[in-house]
Amino acid sequence: MGMTPPPPPGYQPFGTQTAPRPHPRGTAILVLGILSLLCLGIILGPVAFFMGNAAIKEINLNPTAYSNRGVVNAGRILGAIGGVFGVLWLIFVLANS
Repeated sequence: MGMTPPPPPGYQPFGTQTAPRPHPRGTAILVLGILSLLCLGIILGPVAFFMGNAAIKEINLNPTAYSNRGVVNAGRILGAIGGVFGVLWLIFVLANS
């Protein structure tokens, strides 16, 4: 009487919860976003932006599983800004040649 059976394989005991972990691509998205501001913004900006959008969708599907939404969002925003700067730079170079 006092002993409860263990949970089935693959399940956790009632009342326990795993701690949120960082999204696996969060750091890469942030690095790509930063690099898009420094160089190759026309290429790295959209990559960071679209990877960030995909990661945000995954985080929204399971918000308690991931802890670095801010990092992913920052990388996504930096990627958008870097992409816009890259396009503006390309227009400037083509207009002056």
